Amino acid sequence: MNFLKYKKIYYTLSFIMIVVSLFSIAKFGFNKGVDFVGGTSIEYKVENGLSTEDISNELSDKGYDVSSIQKTSDNNYIFKFRNVDSSQRSEIESIIEARSNQAVIETKFELVGPSIGGELIKKTIYALVISAVLILFWVAVQFKNIFYGASAILAMLHDAFILVGSFSLLGYLFGAEIDFLFVTALLTTLSFSVHDTIVVFDRIREIKRRNEGTLVDISNRALTETMVRSLNNSFTIAFMLIALLLLGGTTVKWFAAALLIGTVLGTYSSPFVAVPLLNFFLSKFLKK
Repeated sequence: MNFLKYKKIYYTLSFIMIVVSLFSIAKFGFNKGVDFVGGTSIEYKVENGLSTEDISNELSDKGYDVSSIQKTSDNNYIFKFRNVDSSQRSEIESIIEARSNQAVIETKFELVGPSIGGELIKKTIYALVISAVLILFWVAVQFKNIFYGASAILAMLHDAFILVGSFSLLGYLFGAEIDFLFVTALLTTLSFSVHDTIVVFDRIREIKRRNEGTLVDISNRALTETMVRSLNNSFTIAFMLIALLLLGGTTVKWFAAALLIGTVLGTYSSPFVAVPLLNFFLSKFLKK
């Protein structure tokens, strides 16, 4: 199949998604969670467990801004709030006890300052830069060509930027927050995107060694041979994430949503962004 015949459509679609992401970030900004803007973190021990979704709805009805509820080991739950002080601790504990019909034990109370959020942003940027440089170097060495690495990195940054822009829009429309779990999903998306791209690039290299046709023919054949594998792999991940999104409750809802968006973007960008870019670089610069 001649996939590269429609490369202008792929570029147009990517351009539209990037423009929408830029507009959303500039217009709406981000709905930052407690990890970034500061707030209150309270950990409770609950012997028989509880329904995080029911508790979250109950606390929200009482006027508390619940950022997230995370279950840890041994039936411990970490509640993160905005604008909650120590004087409201007893009321929150009473609401949880009444809703879960059992006694709860507070094991930790922390006020999270916004300085931690600034540090998290810096570390996230550092992680993105370091991973991009290392991936560029590694791919370039393995394929003995800098354009393979450049194409993979541009496709990876394409996915990362659109994922960030989509959460800006989701934050405006549905209240999705940018927190530590989102950062985890973002870095995971980078890994998935590059992994899928390398599979296609490796197939291009194998066919190219046998000198079977032009660069466009080689790329189309490589995409044809790897497309089914890529789709099967992505659908397997997507089905799990959709189930987690629908049934996982409020604790992991937006984390699953970020991973799902990242999976779709990575599946799209590997054949339809990275490969056309590689063809552009190889045809334009290597001839010169």
